[in-house]
Amino acid sequence: MDEGTASIHVDVVFAGHASTWTTRLRLPVGATVAVAIGHLLQSPECPREAIDAVRGGRFGVFGRRVDERSLLGDADRLEIYRPLVADPKEARRRRAARAG
Repeated sequence: MDEGTASIHVDVVFAGHASTWTTRLRLPVGATVAVAIGHLLQSPECPREAIDAVRGGRFGVFGRRVDERSLLGDADRLEIYRPLVADPKEARRRRAARAG
C-alpha cells in the first residue's frame, strides 16, 4: 500500500492455549476480514495455532461474530476464535451429573 492510499488500522488478537498474540495491521479503507486474514497468513510472526484457527473461519469484531465478507473499520479489534474443545452443553451435563 503506498503512502497516498487511505488506510485503516486494525488490531488482531488471538488467545491461544498458552498465550495471547496480538498484532496491528494497516489495511486499505474498505478492507474485509478476508483481506486482513490474507495479510496475517503472510506474516512470519503469526503463530501456528492462530493460523490453524484462521482456517476454522470463526472471527469476531469486539466480541460480535462476523464472517469473512464483513467490512473492517479504523481501530477495529479483529478476534480469531479457536475451535471449542468440548461441547458446552455436554460439559454442563457432566458437571450437573457430578454435582447431583
